[in-house]
Amino acid sequence: MSLFGTTSGFGTSGTSMFGSATTDNHNPMKDIEVTSSPDDSIGCLSFSPPTLPGNFLIAGSWANDVRCWEVQDSGQTIPKAQQMHTGPVLDVCWSDDGSKVFTASCDKTAKMWDLSSNQAIQIAQHDAPVKTIHWIKAPNYSCVMTGSWDKTLKFWDTRSSNPMMVLQLPERCYCADVIYPMAVVATAERGLIVYQLENQPSEFRRIESPLKHQHRCVAIFKDKQNKPTGFALGSIEGRVAIHYINPPNPAKDNFTFKCHRSNGTNTSAPQDIYAVNGIAFHPVHGTLATVGSDGRFSFWDKDARTKLKTSEQLDQPISACCFNHNGNIFAYASSYDWSKDSHVSLGRSPSPPCKGKLQDFLKWLWEFTTFGQNPAHRKHSASVSHYGLLCSWAQKHRDMNFIIPRKKITFSCVMQPKS
Repeated sequence: MSLFGTTSGFGTSGTSMFGSATTDNHNPMKDIEVTSSPDDSIGCLSFSPPTLPGNFLIAGSWANDVRCWEVQDSGQTIPKAQQMHTGPVLDVCWSDDGSKVFTASCDKTAKMWDLSSNQAIQIAQHDAPVKTIHWIKAPNYSCVMTGSWDKTLKFWDTRSSNPMMVLQLPERCYCADVIYPMAVVATAERGLIVYQLENQPSEFRRIESPLKHQHRCVAIFKDKQNKPTGFALGSIEGRVAIHYINPPNPAKDNFTFKCHRSNGTNTSAPQDIYAVNGIAFHPVHGTLATVGSDGRFSFWDKDARTKLKTSEQLDQPISACCFNHNGNIFAYASSYDWSKDSHVSLGRSPSPPCKGKLQDFLKWLWEFTTFGQNPAHRKHSASVSHYGLLCSWAQKHRDMNFIIPRKKITFSCVMQPKS
């Protein structure tokens, strides 16, 4: 039996279950566009784990759906299947064996999608939207961790409707990451908590935020022994913090850098600062990618503290990104995120026109096979960027951390051939 069962979840003769793909002048780097996009903004992306043959890409959107594509070696993307929530999908993740996908939604639930049967069941419930979801595989237990705006972190056995454990958060969960045995959760009011997951999850340390503005994204990085040793934290103020958990010299080893800013070399002119919407670490070389509301992605060498490359500017913000398991493919999603109008509330039309298509791009990193090891890549100084306030989902939550979508922007993806 195939991964997706005996029945095909997509169409024939070039017509997929998602409908026909569209193109537009929105892809300045000529990357490979994913076919059959969602009908609204994309909030999360995740590639399949190395235990699964091939490359499969999952995306969750504000159209309430979760979609899966197979990414072939040729660069062709094939729609495979999709599932629905009753609210926008804010986060997705895979099980370690690649047989299941877990999804978190504004409908206050999390679901488990069994790919072989193409069936999804609810596995978690919160009192507010579920912002983050992660699979934890420990030697003595396996569970799903969900973080919510109800100020709780819950751990679920997928066979039970009741949580294994509930941990109270100081504020709403805005972003999180897990690499066993470590979890990092960033909350509203710039809260930052590290958890240890051995034996059973427990709070390890609360950290004073190195950033002065609202947290937007977080990603754990590993040391040379392949163990989690710290994290990168991005904010709405175009800045990333590199923070080690137990550094030999905290004042020297921990640092912040500016990114996703306009007029980076002109200090006398006004500077536009954009949110850092996503951070992803290369699984082999440990370099990192950041994506922002300025419509650019950048690659960085945190050890050399240099920028390796910045993309050309897209006509929309980049809302999410991820690497595949061996780092050969970089996926990024372009979606309108309301960053050009900070005074919009629900029920009002946005003032800026929304052009182009919602995109998810795959980029072969063949020119970065050394990915930071080439001294020529290090001649670029670390550049930077400005973000106006993220609109709140409701006016009473003016710092609410999520993307407000614009309909009828479609989804695409692009790839360069391997060397």
